[in-house]
Amino acid sequence: MMLYPNLLSSTIIGDLKLSNRVIMAPLTRMRAGPGNAPTKLNAEYYGQRASAGLIITEATQISQQGQGYLDTPGIYTDEQEAGWKHVVERVHSRSGLIALQLWHVGRISHSKLQPNNALPVAPSAIPAPAATARIPHEDGFLRVLCDGPRALELEEILGIVNDYRNSAIRAKRAGFDAIEVHAANGYLLNQFLSTNTNQRTDSYGGCLENRARIVLDVVDAVVSVFGAGRVGVRLSPNGIFNDIEDTDAEEMTSYLARGFSERGLAYLHIAEPDWAGGAPLSDEFRKSIRDNFKGALIFCSNYTAAKAEKIISSNIADAVAFGRAFLANPDLPERFRVSSPLNEADSKTFYCGAEIGYTDYPALTKDKGNSELEHKNS
Repeated sequence: MMLYPNLLSSTIIGDLKLSNRVIMAPLTRMRAGPGNAPTKLNAEYYGQRASAGLIITEATQISQQGQGYLDTPGIYTDEQEAGWKHVVERVHSRSGLIALQLWHVGRISHSKLQPNNALPVAPSAIPAPAATARIPHEDGFLRVLCDGPRALELEEILGIVNDYRNSAIRAKRAGFDAIEVHAANGYLLNQFLSTNTNQRTDSYGGCLENRARIVLDVVDAVVSVFGAGRVGVRLSPNGIFNDIEDTDAEEMTSYLARGFSERGLAYLHIAEPDWAGGAPLSDEFRKSIRDNFKGALIFCSNYTAAKAEKIISSNIADAVAFGRAFLANPDLPERFRVSSPLNEADSKTFYCGAEIGYTDYPALTKDKGNSELEHKNS
């Protein structure tokens, strides 16, 4: 009898048929090549993890202005598009599915990463006093406090929405199966949603509906390219990462969930706050999200296979996303299936670098019916 029959079962999410409900969460790894373009090494990394029900890529900036960390990939140049195409081809060659997560960091950046050394942008000129960016340094990268941002002009917001559309067009040409809009973890779209970072007085600020406007604008732009059945959104209600303190977080999540449901989006991906020190989401709130959103629900936190099985079997989640466990275990669904011990993730190699801590984690192989470690790239 299978130990995790729900977690390891197939499912339909939007227009996609997933072989299991073990999702690879987006993981910033800071290993893009020159011009912030994916490389063969990135293709190997994602290809190793193609047994996920769905891979959600690391956050990928829609413009240079959207970058907040050294060597994160983009999707706004021909070189970047070509690099992602190789990644997608590798995943598809191993029968996997892959979604591109689109990202703009907003105020979580530094002038050394911005075009012409300009200030980062945000809904309002409110700094993030404890947040850091990662900028170039002779030893790899240097972690520094973010520069104080300037407030976006109204016409610039329309331009950013168009950047999302153009990035979706490139992603479709590269062959991605879906798009995830990153509206979580204190980055630009989350900054518009949150009461402590959005003090605008125009149509993108003030009431809850106005603060939500840019997220729905971006979703509509991406849906116009991919279709609703291949678009998801990531939110982080009650999250505190990157100096977010949103007094309307649960109300905003419910409002957006209804808006996403009306648009027929494939899924809503909830990044739970406890990993960053925030209070855990209540069961009542999780159930209310289910009531407000008719698509698939993906939850992401410090889930074990057993906890993931429980939340899926209770019909609160349709799938669960795993981060560090997938980072260190390229064959995570198989390890769950055979109840194998998991490799430990090495935090010293999370960011920057090359193969070590990236493509050299061992996978399981079968030899005469016994599971054993294969100390080579899968």
